[in-house]
Amino acid sequence: MKQKLCLSFLLLAFFVGRTQQITLTSEQIRTLTPDWKGERTADGRPHVSDQILERLKNVSMEEAWGILREKGFNNQFEGDWMIINPDSVMTGRVVTAQYMPMRADMDKLIKDKGKEEGRVGAPNSWPIDVLKNGDVYVADSYDKVADGTLIGDNLGNSIYAKSHRGVIFYGSVRDIEGLEEIKGFNGWIKGYDPSYIQQMMMTGINVPIRIGRATVLPGDVVLAKKGGVIFIPAYLVDELVLKAEFIALTDDFGHQRLREGKYTPGQIDREWTLEIKADFKQWLDEHKDKLPMSREELDKYMKDKNW
Repeated sequence: MKQKLCLSFLLLAFFVGRTQQITLTSEQIRTLTPDWKGERTADGRPHVSDQILERLKNVSMEEAWGILREKGFNNQFEGDWMIINPDSVMTGRVVTAQYMPMRADMDKLIKDKGKEEGRVGAPNSWPIDVLKNGDVYVADSYDKVADGTLIGDNLGNSIYAKSHRGVIFYGSVRDIEGLEEIKGFNGWIKGYDPSYIQQMMMTGINVPIRIGRATVLPGDVVLAKKGGVIFIPAYLVDELVLKAEFIALTDDFGHQRLREGKYTPGQIDREWTLEIKADFKQWLDEHKDKLPMSREELDKYMKDKNW
């Protein structure tokens, strides 16, 4: 109850005190993400390791979604995207930005505050200044396509230079051909339009946002693939990756043994007997090259699961 009250006061202070801040403070982000116990970036976001981000690329959307639903997270996926380079995978730490339809008095307050803070350029470039290596710029621009283009190829080059990643926009981009030429850059977007951004305003950086069906917090980890994007609470990423990797190993073992005719589908599809588990452990010893995790991690995981 105390945690919920703290969160309510945090959000109230931010939205009521909009002239005092454009982004949540480090302490406010810590309050939003209390379950993360590891390293944090200077702005307070959870800093999931580069190694885990790399391993996450091999996790299927179905496995990630299923594990999150088991944990009670049912609103973390969004599909139906236009993807700039659809055959690639992107993972990273989320930097959020929120956009709204233009309201002149509020826009003036935000721009005045930005000038006071020494921010340079148009507000849609301000979130880019936050980016570090491994970050993904995730923006809610309320599915606006015409006159809603958050970036073109100039800002795209800046984004990639800072983050070595790309963007996820619930909105649009321009200069699509130029963006396609940025090697390593990618984007999950709702559309392309040749227009410039008009009649919209940036209202917050590193604040909670909505991306379609998903609620997204700063410091979440995103897994973006051809099928869509999934936003994972940072404190669950290590567990999710290890469990998904373990499931993939059991699937490889089961498929091989079924092809060999050693077990029936009924034996593989139900809870394994002690004999099959022992066979699996021996199979692991014979296929060390298949392990995406360390053997120590795997042994501890199986021990915790009473294998």
